[in-house]
Amino acid sequence: MPTFEKMNLSAPVLRAVLDMGFEETTPIQERTIPLAMSFRDLIGQAQTGTGKTAAFGIPMIEKMNQGQDKIMGLVVTPTRELAVQVAEEINTIGKHKGVRALPIYGGQDINRQIRALKNKPQIVVGPPGRLMDHMRRKTLRLQEIVTVVLDEADEMLNMGFIEDIETILSEVPKERQTMLFSATMPKTIQDLAKRFMSEAEFVSVRSKEVTVPNTEQRYLEVPERQKFDVLCRLLDIQSPDLAIIFGRTKKRVDELFEGLTRRGYSAEAIHGDLSQPKRENVLRHFRDGTTEILVATDVAARGLDIGGVTHIYNFDIPRDPEGYVHRIGRTGRLGQSGMAVTFVTHREEGQLRLIEKTIKRKITKIPIPTMNEAIEGQQRLAVDKLRSTMGEEDTYLYKSIAEELLHHNDAAALLSAALKLLTKEPDRTPVKITEEAPPMPKRKKYDDRNRRSGRYKGAHPGSRAKYEGNKGQKKNLM
Repeated sequence: MPTFEKMNLSAPVLRAVLDMGFEETTPIQERTIPLAMSFRDLIGQAQTGTGKTAAFGIPMIEKMNQGQDKIMGLVVTPTRELAVQVAEEINTIGKHKGVRALPIYGGQDINRQIRALKNKPQIVVGPPGRLMDHMRRKTLRLQEIVTVVLDEADEMLNMGFIEDIETILSEVPKERQTMLFSATMPKTIQDLAKRFMSEAEFVSVRSKEVTVPNTEQRYLEVPERQKFDVLCRLLDIQSPDLAIIFGRTKKRVDELFEGLTRRGYSAEAIHGDLSQPKRENVLRHFRDGTTEILVATDVAARGLDIGGVTHIYNFDIPRDPEGYVHRIGRTGRLGQSGMAVTFVTHREEGQLRLIEKTIKRKITKIPIPTMNEAIEGQQRLAVDKLRSTMGEEDTYLYKSIAEELLHHNDAAALLSAALKLLTKEPDRTPVKITEEAPPMPKRKKYDDRNRRSGRYKGAHPGSRAKYEGNKGQKKNLM
């Protein structure tokens, strides 16, 4: 794989990239950066976690200089969390060159954002809703934009943002560079690219499988009423370092979080009813390992770039194959291994077969784990803890006590007692999870001939959109 030192980067950008610990390019970076540096429109198909932020961030920064007092770059993301992460990475890449990115998103004081925009960042990053809010207020002007990036375009499609994207693109200069990145490439995204991009170069780094090859994929068939107990057994057996559990609804996520907490697991929940400060606290706890399990709805977890996630549990099977691809893309990143386990009821087997057909891969069925296997899993964890503690330097402080205990007690009995104390035996506290019906297949949401009312009029290529005010249609999406 080529190194960044051979990518003809400017000295400030190369220095920043090396400071970040990057040496070799990822496949998407290797193929995308040279095209983007030559100002080509491009479509990149790649999974989350393959390094695509740097793939578009580096070329954007190379086109800009410190002291330019106008916004020249725009990155549109599906969620506020992804906006923050993208802006952070762009700022890290651009720090030695003096190029700044500003994230703007809902849930943050808009007056504070207006003041920040007056400080002349070169790049703005945000979800469509808040970007359009600033466009309406004339606090964000797009006349000088030279590069637009649509990040995770398929997610924005699924969340209902396609018309907003069309509006934004119709407001930026026609003479611009447009880059679009998406894990999947549905027809709506292809049509969008044809309308708003000029002779776009298509770059795909997919393997023969759509999903991340480093992620083991398993499923088990389990009745709805047994799901929670089976989940707890899997957690006890597999002992994940960091795990995300996906539930279908906010109510489901809250019940799972409460049940896991009641049984002694370190868990927190994230969904759209949380305030922005609370969401940020939950994510910070998960990133720093204070919390081991994150229970999330699909939309709340989209765009999360959290390293070290070892396990994904689909407590509820996704409504569509694209959702499955995005969920399990949270693990197995950048060469790391991961595990994804999907719970399937008998009535959901058809949905599983559809997912397998889409990802071009059979998902291995595993048996429902027993309570004895869960206990054995926790016993193995206790043994591992004991062995790792033996290597610590301060164990000598306990040596005299240990020798005294061994003098008066049988060694095997003493060690058995120690392991019992260290072992978290499965908690059987009763937990009630409300049963849900299997997901219905998603309907096609979009038809250019039948647009939703109340959003905008006249937002066609080359025309200026007439905004009809923020009626809050997307307020509760996440």
